[in-house]
Amino acid sequence: MNVLIIKTSSLGDIIHALAVIDYLHRVSPGIEIDWVAEEQFLPVLEHNPGLRRIFPVRTKKWRKAPFSAETRSDLKALRRGLRECSYDMVFDIQGNLKSGLIAWLTGARERVGFTRDVLQEKANALFTTRRIPFRENDRNVTDRYLRVVSAPFDRDYQGMEPTGAIFSAPEDEAAAERYRSELPDGLVAVFQVGTTWSTKLWYPEGWVELARRIVARYPGATILINWGSPDEKALGERIAGEVGPAVRLLPWLRIRELIPLLKRVDLVIGGDTGPVYLAAAVGTPTVSYYRATSAATYAPRGERHRTVQAAMECAACYRTSCERDGECRHSISVDALFAAVTDLMGPYPNGRKDVPC
Repeated sequence: MNVLIIKTSSLGDIIHALAVIDYLHRVSPGIEIDWVAEEQFLPVLEHNPGLRRIFPVRTKKWRKAPFSAETRSDLKALRRGLRECSYDMVFDIQGNLKSGLIAWLTGARERVGFTRDVLQEKANALFTTRRIPFRENDRNVTDRYLRVVSAPFDRDYQGMEPTGAIFSAPEDEAAAERYRSELPDGLVAVFQVGTTWSTKLWYPEGWVELARRIVARYPGATILINWGSPDEKALGERIAGEVGPAVRLLPWLRIRELIPLLKRVDLVIGGDTGPVYLAAAVGTPTVSYYRATSAATYAPRGERHRTVQAAMECAACYRTSCERDGECRHSISVDALFAAVTDLMGPYPNGRKDVPC
């Protein structure tokens, strides 16, 4: 059987969707799976042995110059490549207009996606031939992707516990190993201080105090700050300046460089953002907080992860801006996040406590 997964973005959402690869190989041995993703997220997929081929797309660039020769050439090549594969089934688990158009370009007779009531871009429903409704117990975003993919196979994903994994190139693994070997012995935690929405951010003083408590609780601990913008770098420099040499900024890392490094740390702390889900996918414990989004929907699951939801009656509002932003940030207490850290890491000063995989 020959199938295509369309999940183009974002980083976190692609990571949440990785479990569909495991599911499909379990229910259909010998299946061939291809994937369509935005070019910048290919490192999450490109070394996965469960995939045959990945089609990169550059939709932002195409939208900026829809009639350029380069855009036309890219789209023709994409259409040609997709049609040559003669897919038996296409799963659109992106659910917007661009993914619907990509599904249509395949020429596949069976194109499976979301029902109209859950689509943010309703036009997507014009391009799917079968639309799968969610059930009450399809609450987590990974469950919802699995629901869509599992329906045509008449094999419920629940009880199977399909997993998503991320693989790295040997040279990136080696570089991460060298970096880790240069760090002091003791607990190593990564602070993921940034994310895409302001309504997902925490407050700077909270990061400073959390760092102080971790360093005091775990002598010899190192806190690494991952950053991707000047504002995030400035926040990292502030934390390091106020806490001391136990805190250091990571160099700017591409996704493919970040993945193997996250394998080699003891803990990652952050909000609803891709690097937290990268850490969970490679087996590293996480502490994550949720403000505008829902922990029940997006948080990593399992004994190796802890979550904190904002203590606001309007939490999980999915707004990208809010007049109560400051109040919401402070509703996530340092006490709550530090308690989650110590619960995961245990009483030992130089290492994580044993937790089941």
